[in-house]
Amino acid sequence: MSDATVIDDPDIVLVGSGIMSANLGALLKRLDPNLKIQLYEVTDELAQEASNAWNNAGTGHAGICELSYTPFVGEDGSVDITKAVEVFQEFEQSKQFWAHAVSSGMVDQPSDFINPVPHVSFVYGQNQVDFLTSRHEGLKQHHFFRDMEFSTDPDVIRQWAPLLIEGRAEMPVAATKMDAGTDVNFGAIARKLMRWLDEQEGCNVATGHRVVDLSETQSGHWDVEVRDLATGRKFTSRAKFVFVGAGGGSLPLLQKSGIPESLEFGGFPIGGQWLVCDTPEVVAQHQAKVYGQAQDEAPTMAVPHLDTRVIDGKKALLFGPFAAWTTKFLHKGGRWTDLFRSLSLGNVGPMIRVGLSEIPLVKYLIEQGTQSMESRIKLLRTYYPQAKYRDWKLVDAGIRVQAIKKEDGQAGIVHYGTEVVSNTNKTIAALLGASPGASVSVSIMLDVVETCMPHLIHEEPGKSIIKQLVPTYGLDLLPASAADEYTSLSRAAASVLGLC
Repeated sequence: MSDATVIDDPDIVLVGSGIMSANLGALLKRLDPNLKIQLYEVTDELAQEASNAWNNAGTGHAGICELSYTPFVGEDGSVDITKAVEVFQEFEQSKQFWAHAVSSGMVDQPSDFINPVPHVSFVYGQNQVDFLTSRHEGLKQHHFFRDMEFSTDPDVIRQWAPLLIEGRAEMPVAATKMDAGTDVNFGAIARKLMRWLDEQEGCNVATGHRVVDLSETQSGHWDVEVRDLATGRKFTSRAKFVFVGAGGGSLPLLQKSGIPESLEFGGFPIGGQWLVCDTPEVVAQHQAKVYGQAQDEAPTMAVPHLDTRVIDGKKALLFGPFAAWTTKFLHKGGRWTDLFRSLSLGNVGPMIRVGLSEIPLVKYLIEQGTQSMESRIKLLRTYYPQAKYRDWKLVDAGIRVQAIKKEDGQAGIVHYGTEVVSNTNKTIAALLGASPGASVSVSIMLDVVETCMPHLIHEEPGKSIIKQLVPTYGLDLLPASAADEYTSLSRAAASVLGLC
C-alpha cells in the first residue's frame, strides 16, 4: 500500500495498524460512510507489532480462565467476579462486531482469525485448589459462566488436557473448563478490516509511513507530520480528529501532541518471549488454553499459560510468556533510545519512584531476561511434567509499554490494563496499555466514539446503525432476567463465526 492515494486533509487520521485502529476505522466508516479516513503504519506490513499473532497469547479474554480477574475478597475465601463478568461482556461485543463484518461481507473466512478452543484454569497444591473451588462457586452463579465445569479428579482433568496430568506426582489438583473459549489471531482480523477500509471511497491505508509530529492548530484541528520512509519525503496532513493506536509508539506521539493530559504519563517497556512447540505428536495431545496462577512479583501479562494456537492455519503450542528487559517501545519499529527519549520533567519523578517502589518487579525482569533455557523448561514442567527439551524453542514476542501515571495523590502507579487518553476538546485520543485490550478492543473503541464523536452513535442514522453492527450495544446483559437474550445473541454471533 503506497502513498499515491493518501487522503488530503482527512476527517480522521489513525496512527498504527493494529486491532484498535482497525476496529475504530471500520466502525467509523460504517457509522458515517462520508467520513474521510487516513491510516498511517510505520512498518511495511500491517499489524506487525502487538497485534501480530506471535506477539500475544491470542486468548479471547473473557474472564473464563484468567485467575487474576477474580481476587479473594472475604475472610470466608469468597472471590470478586466483577472483573471477569465485565471482560466477558466486553469480549462479547468484539464477537458481535466481527460476526457482523463476516455476515455483511466486510471480511471473509472467520477461521482465519478466530477458532473455538476450550479455556481451562489449572492449579496444584491445596491452597490453590481452595481458591479455584471458591472461584468456580462464584462464577457459576452468573449465566455467562453457567456451562463452566469443575473437577479435582486427575482422571477427569486428563480427559480435558492430558499433558497436565501425565507424569505428575500425586498432589491436590483442580481445574475448570469452558468449551466456549476462543483462540484469536488479532493480526489477521485487523488486516482484513483494514483491507476493507482501504477499499472504501475516501479512505486510504498507507504502510511505510511514520508519523513524526502532531501539532494542534488554532482552529482545534491537528497538523499531522508524516515521513514516507521509502522516499524520505515529509508532508503534513490536517485532520479534525487523530487516534493514536500505535502500541508502544503511542506514548512518544502523545507527548509530542503537547496536550496537558500527556504530561502525567510515563511508560515502562517489557519485552516478551515464548516457548513454542510444533512437534505434531505433542501438539495433537493438547486442545486448550490453560492458565495458572501468576508468579510472585510478575506483571499481569506474565501469568503462565500453556496454549493451543492456530496461526495461518497451523496449530502449535505456546508456553509463557517470559518477560525480558528492553528499552525499545516497539518490537520492529522501535529504537533502543525510546525509553530515554520518553523522559520529561513531568514524568521523570514518577518513573524514578516506580523504579524504587517496584524493586521486586525490576528484580523479576532482570532474572527473567537472564534465565537459561533449562530454567524455562523447568517452569514449563510445572504444567507439562513430561515436556522434553528438544520439542521446544524460544521465540521473541512483542513489547508492552506499561503506563505509569500520577493518581490518587500518589506518583508512579503502574497500570496493567488499557488507558485511553484524550484532550478536553475530544479531538485526539491515544491508547496506552496491554491485556486484555485486544480482546475488548471493540468495546474500547466504542467508548472512544462515545467520548469524542457521540453524535455518530446517539443521533440518527448512527443510532440505528450501531445496533446492526453490535447487537449487544446498549444492552445490560448482566441481570439474570437477560440470560435468554444474551444466549440468543451470543449463539447467533458464534454461528456466523463458526464457533458452534
